Amino acid sequence: MHTGVKITAFAAALAATFGTAYGVGQGIDPVVGDGESATHDTHTEASPTPEGGGGHAEHESAAGGESRPAGGLQISEGGYTLDLETPRVEARQRADLRFAIRDESGRAVTSYQREHDKELHLIVASRDLVTYRHLHPTRAADGTWSIPVELPRAGGYRVFADFTPAKKGVENLTLGADLAASGPYEPQELPTPSTTAKTGGYEVKLAGGLRPGAAGELELNVSRNGKPVTDLQPYLGAYGHLVALRSGDLAYLHVHPNGEPGDGRTKSGPGISFTATAPSTGTYRLFLDFKHQGVVRTAAFTVHAGTAAASGDGDQSEATEEASGGHQH
Repeated sequence: MHTGVKITAFAAALAATFGTAYGVGQGIDPVVGDGESATHDTHTEASPTPEGGGGHAEHESAAGGESRPAGGLQISEGGYTLDLETPRVEARQRADLRFAIRDESGRAVTSYQREHDKELHLIVASRDLVTYRHLHPTRAADGTWSIPVELPRAGGYRVFADFTPAKKGVENLTLGADLAASGPYEPQELPTPSTTAKTGGYEVKLAGGLRPGAAGELELNVSRNGKPVTDLQPYLGAYGHLVALRSGDLAYLHVHPNGEPGDGRTKSGPGISFTATAPSTGTYRLFLDFKHQGVVRTAAFTVHAGTAAASGDGDQSEATEEASGGHQH
């Protein structure tokens, strides 16, 4: 994930935990769950509680189309494959998700570049974009990743693994695979577009918008009890992380803020700015992770690329945002 990068690739991460850890601790990161924007308890390694600059490698996009497939849409790319060993779980039941990243020879990859404090970022999102989990699984010595996860509703999910192998010349990749949660299925509508989201007593306002085929500026301002939050804490090396998922196919986009803590220019709030390029017109779901007073939270927005930004009249409150889950590290 590289700083100040354009976003034209998308990815969501999967969760997994494996017995003996090797080099990476387990944890749950930002989660958006049914009924509210995500609130995440104080994050510590191996904490299963619900839950910034550099971005991913550039996936350049021309105004008329994409120069390479959007992130997360392929299970294999560049000689690497996401091998999801747990393709099905029971809804509302805690289960271990297990997977491996395999190279062209079929061997599990055991060496990664650490990016924003982690070797791999895993995201799980429901097909209706109501449930969202940002997870950091544990890697065993044999290259198997795993982490416990509990999905709140039955239905289809997409798992995204965001990583960079420690091999010269290999860029950041986001691979995706389908995950099913069994049980009675009740589809949910995508939350209405809004420029305001609420999570755990915080309010986040969005300014700017996604532009298809061209870089656009997004700024998110965090306040609490009507007062600007000016002491945001670094989370994974930044004051905020932004994931965007395209409604329909769940193409993935993940960028980090313009600037980073300690660079002498970037303030610790209330504003967090990003530069992003949407790969196409359409509806997107944005998930912002930020940390304050030891807790990581997720604010979620629905936006349109290629149309005017929402007026902000329809605030997305905790009653309409599924943001209760948790971030694992």
